[in-house]
Amino acid sequence: MEAAADLVHRAIGSSPQISWPLLSQRVGAETWVKHENHLPTGAFKVRGGLTYIHHLRGDQPNVRGVIAATRGNHGQSIAFAAQQFDLPCVVVVPHGNSRSKNAAMRAYGAELIETGHDFQATYEATQAIAEERRLHFVRSFHPWLLDGVATYGWELMQAVPDLATVYVPIGLGSGICSTIQARDALGRRTEIVGVVADNAAAYALSFDARRAVSTNSADTIADGVACRVPVEDALQAIWRGAARVIRVSEDEIKAAMRTYFADIHNVAEGAGATPLAAALKDKERRAGKVGLILSGGNVDLDVYARVLSET
Repeated sequence: MEAAADLVHRAIGSSPQISWPLLSQRVGAETWVKHENHLPTGAFKVRGGLTYIHHLRGDQPNVRGVIAATRGNHGQSIAFAAQQFDLPCVVVVPHGNSRSKNAAMRAYGAELIETGHDFQATYEATQAIAEERRLHFVRSFHPWLLDGVATYGWELMQAVPDLATVYVPIGLGSGICSTIQARDALGRRTEIVGVVADNAAAYALSFDARRAVSTNSADTIADGVACRVPVEDALQAIWRGAARVIRVSEDEIKAAMRTYFADIHNVAEGAGATPLAAALKDKERRAGKVGLILSGGNVDLDVYARVLSET
């Protein structure tokens, strides 16, 4: 983990963790926000992209290029890292994907393909494109990604060693699994709590059932957690290391997006706002200092304006 942190910090530095008084008052506890929205690409996943491409270059020096299925932040991370390592990159997104995320991926040099009605359909199509074009498929959950993503938990829990609870969004699982990994490496006793949207509840259902449970849809403003089919390896780590998984509604997510802007003047995309929504909902279940992973701030202008205008 120290080696991964060294690699990440050389490329992009670290992100701040800040305790904001107004937010702490609202949550009812000393609250520390891990500002992954301040990183290049505007989200935490760039950490994992850097370590993945670093490992890939060493393991497969003759790789022709990489391809990733994404709603945006994973694709940005791979595009950013591929550009750093001078490697061609293709990203595949669902139809109707975030325009700003699409533009950012193109700006990092990626070729962008639109196919599929949601992430799962896009993911399945990407496998076929990867085989046809002989590209290396970078899936959204892999140990090489976790190496890099774990560095945000490593930074946070070193800076604030007595955190009682950390709330982490769950998309396909790299964020929460890597936070558990960092907690365990540092020997902390911090509770790790996963957060999903009510409308994309696969990981919450799977956590409660202790078996993989898929859903038929994942229609949520929090596109970073819009997962229908959980990853078995991620579930194993979550079952072992997470205290619980909380579901939050669309209204609660939107309210948390507004709260972040009102209290600390930071933009949070839907997935990035879910930990705050969960912390506000979970007051009776925890005591002590709280950590919130503000995982990203990549939200389209029209979507954000609409959320801010709601009451």
